[in-house]
Amino acid sequence: MKIRRTLACSVALVSVCGLSGCGALPGFGEGATKVTVWLMKDSASDDFVQRFKRSFEKEHSGVELDVRVQEWTGIGQKITAALRGGDAPDVIEVGNTQVPQYAASGGLLDMTLESLRDWGSNDWLPGLAQPGNVDGMQYGIPWYAANRVVIYNKDLFGAAGITKPPRNRAEWLADTAKLNSVSTQGIYLAGQDWYTLAGFVWDEGGELAQEDTGDWKGTLDSPAALRGMQFYKQLQALGGGPKNADEATPPQADVFAKGQIAQMIAVPGAAKAIQKANPKLADKLGYFPIPGRTDAKPGTVFTGGSDLIIPRKTAHRTQAVQVIAALTGEKWQTDLATTMNYVPNKASLAPAVEGQAGTAAMARGAAQGRATPNSPQWAAVEADNPIKPYMTAVLNGADPKTAAKAASDRITSLLFP
Repeated sequence: MKIRRTLACSVALVSVCGLSGCGALPGFGEGATKVTVWLMKDSASDDFVQRFKRSFEKEHSGVELDVRVQEWTGIGQKITAALRGGDAPDVIEVGNTQVPQYAASGGLLDMTLESLRDWGSNDWLPGLAQPGNVDGMQYGIPWYAANRVVIYNKDLFGAAGITKPPRNRAEWLADTAKLNSVSTQGIYLAGQDWYTLAGFVWDEGGELAQEDTGDWKGTLDSPAALRGMQFYKQLQALGGGPKNADEATPPQADVFAKGQIAQMIAVPGAAKAIQKANPKLADKLGYFPIPGRTDAKPGTVFTGGSDLIIPRKTAHRTQAVQVIAALTGEKWQTDLATTMNYVPNKASLAPAVEGQAGTAAMARGAAQGRATPNSPQWAAVEADNPIKPYMTAVLNGADPKTAAKAASDRITSLLFP
């Protein structure tokens, strides 16, 4: 899933072609095998694309890469049509949570063997690997990740006597309560930030929806999921975030930039918007992973980012697999992560971003990452999104179990169109 780029949310490659307006890279040699790669707009710099293209073609004689940038708007229909037709590209970047819907078409190449034998899939970030695995077969190969962290105002923390970030939820609530005053909001948390809620639900052992003997059903009314909502309500009350809107209404970075907000939950990239709105905060921003229930590990977070897929009808299977092997291998993962401030696809590669405070905090959280339910119909749930009004209802005093049951029933109906 494409993370909202305040968070993102994080993103895909701008090719030479994208800059020049042409449909393909020029200069293909006669007799060369042309491998077409679709990458999404804003995932990486043009410089990265060019470096990768030169290196790959040098190492794979007789292969030319035709990298084409794609817009996120309308990409679902375009990929679906390509998978059904006979002229699909050889490699496609997709949002990590989109893999199940493409796999349901039967049009994807199964890369389970390569994943287990060659690519070290046991070390992949779960939030990227899990949605790429459908019915035990690995169709989506993790490329990069982004997730939410806590962005905080160092001056406000210092004024409150807080010298280090909280290590667990109890400390987080206590610190946030200390920060919350007449003049300062302890945290800005919009009432309908459902991705953040999902992390709290997962941390408690709950799920948004679960599969049972092939059927999916909403599960927001489980005791564990209700505990996640209760924690969200406690935290949200320690600030002035709207109960009936999400983090984009108004844009939370703009609210934070006014200087009276101690914390907000967002991808580290949101710091750029804060600094643009208020340059005086440039040196006052800090980052820490969303705290977990104990000191042992950070809280569970929704992982956004991208996977790479290969259409089953590709005429260049060997070369397509080689492209994915290169892009997801240590060399180019490290390059992409440090160039674009992303989390690499493996936990073992996290040290590559230790020098980048926001990205390092993001990487620590990504180790506990999850993705939305692996149903091909989940996109329909997000389009209707009964989770948002459920959250608002609870924050406004409705009975949590009753409201959760209504939302769960709606999720169930959407998963069976």
